[in-house]
Amino acid sequence: MFHRRTLLASALASSLPWPAWAQSSTGSAGKNSLTLGMALEPPMLDPTVSAAAAIGEIVHYNLFETLTKITPEGTVLPLLAQRWDVAPDSKTFTFHLRQDAQFHNGQPLTADSVQFSFARAASSTSTNKDKALFAQLKVTAKDRFTVVIESAHSNPDLLFLLGQATAIIVEPQSAATNATTPVGTGPYRVQQWQKGSRLTLLAWPQWREAGRIALQRVTFRFIPDAAAQATALLAGDVDAFPRIGVRSVAQFQSDPRFQVLISGSRAKTILSINNTRPPLNDVRVRRALAAAIDRQAVITGAAEGFGVPIGSHYTPNAPGYIDTTGINPFHPERARQLLQEAGVTLPLKLHMTLPPTPYARQGGEVIAAQLAQVGVQVQLINVEWAQWLSQTYGAKQYDLTLISHVEPLDLGNYAKPDYYWGYQSSRFNALYARIQASANPEERLQLLADAQRLLAEDCVNVFLYQPQWITIAKTGLRGLWRDMPIAANDLSSLGWA
Repeated sequence: MFHRRTLLASALASSLPWPAWAQSSTGSAGKNSLTLGMALEPPMLDPTVSAAAAIGEIVHYNLFETLTKITPEGTVLPLLAQRWDVAPDSKTFTFHLRQDAQFHNGQPLTADSVQFSFARAASSTSTNKDKALFAQLKVTAKDRFTVVIESAHSNPDLLFLLGQATAIIVEPQSAATNATTPVGTGPYRVQQWQKGSRLTLLAWPQWREAGRIALQRVTFRFIPDAAAQATALLAGDVDAFPRIGVRSVAQFQSDPRFQVLISGSRAKTILSINNTRPPLNDVRVRRALAAAIDRQAVITGAAEGFGVPIGSHYTPNAPGYIDTTGINPFHPERARQLLQEAGVTLPLKLHMTLPPTPYARQGGEVIAAQLAQVGVQVQLINVEWAQWLSQTYGAKQYDLTLISHVEPLDLGNYAKPDYYWGYQSSRFNALYARIQASANPEERLQLLADAQRLLAEDCVNVFLYQPQWITIAKTGLRGLWRDMPIAANDLSSLGWA
């Protein structure tokens, strides 16, 4: 997937003529182009179809836009909606759309576009990973530029959720082909995609605020190997690398040619467990795995120390966080006892699939060595990203896998009966329903704490750490996000000093 291949004649290129500056490549010296590094290549370009976060890293806020926009600080600002009104019970939201937005194919943005987009996300054939959210929404086009959204439950987080990549507004006539030929309302369009190597965006001259876009050409280069990422930066082949493999940090921190940003995140790096497979369907076995793993050693080995231990599917900077690391602490002797109580014959042989990210490949080795100390033999299976998405996440063909869940506010995944870790809990489902139904801030925080404890007690997965994302860039690049509540690269804010 990541080897160079023949340059494809791009079906993604616009049928409209490009201006003269778009016909030639201008390096960063030209002050209007940029090359960004990415560890993973997206499988497609529609974030409403696939759960791969790499899609949003390219298209979110660049090709496609949402009603609201999430800032680096985690606050919410207007985007396609100029303003909104929220009912006191946080069930009814009235959005007033901007009237100067249009899609790349020339069609105007209207309330009907919003209604279509959310109905599509909620439909029976939808593969949107947030389908459950949209299924709870009734969307009405009140007039051409006014949309009323009624939620089945009180949802004070809705403004934030509607700023995520799964809530992009699409154009009805072109929606079916967005995976390969994306048509949005954003400031960029795809020029070409050289599969396995790079993808290039060009600024769209008809965007409503085209005059403020500093970067006219942006190329994403796909480089999964941590050493190759550092080499590309040092050679000048890449100008910036958000969320870079952290083993590259030290050599850049004292180099005046580069800036190093250490960002907070809402990501959760976990050892996902297939709860449907014996003996992993026994909570004692899952607790044994957790007790065998030293979180701090994993953070050191996989993330060079850039991480904070977590004990549930929640991060310290999120509302209602409680420290649950003490529920399943590192205790190898306890791990052996639990395996014996569960009647497990040692050695217990398991498989762990590892996607190509450096943290997964490095962390997998650390975890396998720790599990071996308590009699659990783990075979590491390195897979490419597309294979992980289709077989591990999609077909659920795995025992264990090491992965970062980067989305904020994603506790609801544990209430999905067909989600890839196969967790089934009527207690959690009832608790999550109460969270959704509550409009009382204090009650919601208490319920969120209860949910964190329950997931830790059930040891659904081995919750490891909250990663700190590292961005390394040339010193002259301005506008980089210092904190990253979502995985996005907002190109409209970037420019050269």
